[in-house]
Amino acid sequence: MSAHSPNPVVPSSDRPTSFWRRYFKIPHTFVLLVILTLIATALTYLVPAGEFEREKDPASGNTLVVPNSYHSVEANPISLVEVPRAIVKGLIDASDIVFFVFIIGGAFQVITATGTIEAVTGRVARTFSKRGILVIPVFLALFSVGGFTMGMSSEVMVFVPLGIAIARSLGYDALTGTAMVSLGASIGFTSGLMNPFNVGIAQVIAEVPMFSGMWMRALLLLVLLVITSWYVIRYARRVKKAPAKSIVHNLEGESTDRKMDLTQIPGLQVKHILTVLTIGASFALLIWGVSKKEWWMEELSALFLTMGVVSGFCAGFGPSRIANEFVKGASAITFGAFIIGIARSILIVLEQGNVIDTIVFVLSNAVGHLPGSIQVLGMYFFQTIMNVFITSGTGLAATTMPIMVPLSDLLGVTRQTSVFAFQMGDGFTNMILPTSSALMGSLAVSGITYQQWVKFMWPLMILWVTTGAVFVIIAHMISY
Repeated sequence: MSAHSPNPVVPSSDRPTSFWRRYFKIPHTFVLLVILTLIATALTYLVPAGEFEREKDPASGNTLVVPNSYHSVEANPISLVEVPRAIVKGLIDASDIVFFVFIIGGAFQVITATGTIEAVTGRVARTFSKRGILVIPVFLALFSVGGFTMGMSSEVMVFVPLGIAIARSLGYDALTGTAMVSLGASIGFTSGLMNPFNVGIAQVIAEVPMFSGMWMRALLLLVLLVITSWYVIRYARRVKKAPAKSIVHNLEGESTDRKMDLTQIPGLQVKHILTVLTIGASFALLIWGVSKKEWWMEELSALFLTMGVVSGFCAGFGPSRIANEFVKGASAITFGAFIIGIARSILIVLEQGNVIDTIVFVLSNAVGHLPGSIQVLGMYFFQTIMNVFITSGTGLAATTMPIMVPLSDLLGVTRQTSVFAFQMGDGFTNMILPTSSALMGSLAVSGITYQQWVKFMWPLMILWVTTGAVFVIIAHMISY
């Protein structure tokens, strides 16, 4: 019923709908993970206990499942009173990853507070403001860097007004401006060249070198940039030629701010250049340390901590300001960090109940007789579906990768390919799911309705998901 209806009484026929909306909606992520932990507890009573033999691969150093070694073992069902302890144990077991995420969140908040991101974006805006359509691929590429390094997602909404203002000054609409910012961060996050929040954690769980296999992810990023640039440019040109064809034509009609003053955008200062150099040097050191010195969570956490502190000093911050910004960033990432530990409790329950290997055994038998390409596609679409319920990349990695890793071993799918399937399944649909905080936050800032966004986005989403399917098949064929 309309909010302006003269009759405030809700018809009785509408009450069931109100009831269902109130009590049967998608629960909070923590609640969902606890429910999954309770389901795992029930499975320890329902699923026969069994396990595979495992041995260490001398070549890679990884602990692998021995094929055809599944056998029954004594059942060990988990009681309900043990569930809270499993959740706490999950947080303890995942403490290295949890604190790694806290440190990254704090470090990148210090970098954000320096104003470097706004300054670099402003410099790009001024440089390309007279070159029309080039602004779209440049902004997509620029924000993809934020996506594949610091895992920029929800943070991107801060830059949406800037994108809209620039797009309108060039004769485009708010949808174009929102897309060239949000979609850039999204394809960067999905390709995940050096994204510690999804690829990094998934590779830790899969026991492959962190950020290894970067060439394939770089190729994915390039393809996504080409496809997305073509799609947004095609739409923008149509809008400029015939403004009435804009999906958000009503929003454009209401707007009085069609132009922007580029002089109001922050300029690039010495402190910003020093911060950019610090970030670049840190990621270069990260690649060297991981590839040559086998750095792991402890060394990487120390590196990111140092990067944040040095960036703060480059911007002229005092120790107290750096500490305040670090705490602010770490606090903001608490939700994602706790997801990792709570998700680990699912695995702990299944392991203690001796049923996780049985689940893997059943899954492997279900797809074992299918062609290899179908098997790996099944893993890819499984991750895509799971992303509907767990939109956090860190949470999804912690929940699904412990099951996908032994399954990939049994199916002859490389662990790197398993991580690849995860990152694409985790990333693509974030730009169309109403449960995505990054998407809904950007739409709230832009004034674009969810329905308008879906009308614009669904053809591109099909292109993205299809591209992911092709890439994961190729990855499997070449034993990536």
